[in-house]
Amino acid sequence: MAKFIDEFKEFAFKGNVVDMAVGVIIGGAFGKIVSSVVGDLIMPLIAAIWSVNVSDLKLELKPGAEAVVNESGEVVTEAVEAVTWNYGAFCQNVLDFFIIAVCMFIIVKAIAKASALRKKKEAEDAAAAPAPEPTKEEVLLTEIRDLLKEKK
Repeated sequence: MAKFIDEFKEFAFKGNVVDMAVGVIIGGAFGKIVSSVVGDLIMPLIAAIWSVNVSDLKLELKPGAEAVVNESGEVVTEAVEAVTWNYGAFCQNVLDFFIIAVCMFIIVKAIAKASALRKKKEAEDAAAAPAPEPTKEEVLLTEIRDLLKEKK
């Protein structure tokens, strides 16, 4: 059992697992923000332009019925809700997905560009940096080598 716990600790506290967990949490929060942007900002504009609320669009497959009450107030037949196909909610979710996908694409592209610029700058800095001065040991060894060459 102790070996299992040690293996689990090693797995759970690796950098990649923690990074992934943070990414999932931030992704969930980001999804809520995008859903709010779509639901609270974009869709009302679409509703104003087309005079329809997209998320309320539905197709009635089976009509509902109201409750039937007799003269004494007793319910004779219970109310039945209509059976609907809520394609508007689906369209809303598809729009959310596309906006999230575009935002994530832009973020990943920006990160990749920043990484490429950083690597390019590091390469330029490495190329422009002067050669380091030799250490005292290297200077001494060079002198010894030169003296040995002279004696031959």
